[in-house]
Amino acid sequence: MKKTIEEHADRFSSIAADYDESQDSEEYRACASLVVEHAAPTAEDVVLDLGTGTGAIALALAPKAKRVVGRDISEGMLERAREKAEAEGITNVEFGEGRFRDPNYDGEVDVVVSNFAMHHLSDEEKREAIAVIADLDPDRFVLGDVMFFGEPDPEEPFYSPEVDDPATVGELADALTDEGFVLTAVERVHDQVGVLVAERFGDAGDRISVEE
Repeated sequence: MKKTIEEHADRFSSIAADYDESQDSEEYRACASLVVEHAAPTAEDVVLDLGTGTGAIALALAPKAKRVVGRDISEGMLERAREKAEAEGITNVEFGEGRFRDPNYDGEVDVVVSNFAMHHLSDEEKREAIAVIADLDPDRFVLGDVMFFGEPDPEEPFYSPEVDDPATVGELADALTDEGFVLTAVERVHDQVGVLVAERFGDAGDRISVEE
C-alpha cells in the first residue's frame, strides 16, 4: 500500500460528496454493471461488499438479496452511502467501518463483492485480503478492479501510480486459486480494468485460462 489506511480514508472522505459524479467513465460503469450481474444473489443470500464507498454496488444488489453488508475505511463515504439508502428507502443494507484484511464482520456470507478498491493494496496485501475472504467461506467472490491484462501503458494510465498498486490478472488468479477458489469468468473491460469471478465448489476444478 503506497499510502497508509488513514491517508486513504481521509482522501476519500474529502471527495465523498462528489464521488458518484466523478465516476462517469464508460469503463467504470461497465465494470460496476458486470460486478452486479455476476454477483447474482438470490433472495436468501447475504452479500458482503468490501470497499463499498458510497454504496453503489451494495444498493444495486440489495433488492435481490436477503441482506447486504457494506464495509469501507472512509466514514465520509459510508455516511454518503447511508444517506442514499435512506433516500431510496432501502432497509436491508448495513454500512460500517471495515477493511479487506479485517472486514469487521463475522456473520454468514454467501457472496462477496468488491469494485475499484482492492488495487490500493500491494500484491502481498491482496493475498492476505483474499485469504481473509476465503475464510468467510462465500460461494462466490466477484472482483471488479484496476488490473493489468498486459504491460500497462504509462501514457494512458487508468490509475494513479502515486496512490494505486494494481496487480496483473495472473497474480490475482494465482492468489484466488491458492485459497481454493475456482476462477469461472474473466471479463476484460479495458487493458487495465477487469472483473474476475471466483467460486467455491465441492470438488475444485481447473481454473480457466487468462491473458496476462
